[in-house]
Amino acid sequence: MSRILAIVLLLAQAATTKTLPATEVKASDIQATVREEIAKNITDIPIRTVDAGGHNVSIAVVHRDKGTNLTGMASHEKVSEVYYVVEGSGTFVTGGTLVNPQKREPSSDVVQQLSGPGFAGSGIRGGVSRRVSKGDMVVIPAGTPHGFTDVQEPITYTIVRIDPNRVLAL
Repeated sequence: MSRILAIVLLLAQAATTKTLPATEVKASDIQATVREEIAKNITDIPIRTVDAGGHNVSIAVVHRDKGTNLTGMASHEKVSEVYYVVEGSGTFVTGGTLVNPQKREPSSDVVQQLSGPGFAGSGIRGGVSRRVSKGDMVVIPAGTPHGFTDVQEPITYTIVRIDPNRVLAL
């Protein structure tokens, strides 16, 4: 978690010309969001999106039960992501090309609240597959196809989204 915060701070300091207040996301915020996701059977709830001085940064959490909630693959045109696995493990694929890419609707909550404009696909052709587990981090540059192909045990991960074009709503 400290690595994620260091990356966010470096990005914020590089582009900031005025002093902005720090924003914290407590473990209790993450835990409450995971409970909400489980109760409502949804994934990927943003906890906070803030103005980080020239760009927005969003913090979200995702919980997926074993073998479930595999919603396909994605590629975000303008938003980069950093995943930190809090608990569990899964098989994560990045790179290659999306199979059957479909442009996301600009007015959808996914585009406006979660990850900005981009594509969803039914799979990835030619990507790199890796097992990720507790304590692992993955940096996903904007435009890189990515997604879970298998969740071996329930997995919870935080996402830091770096939004240089300010496409995500504050």
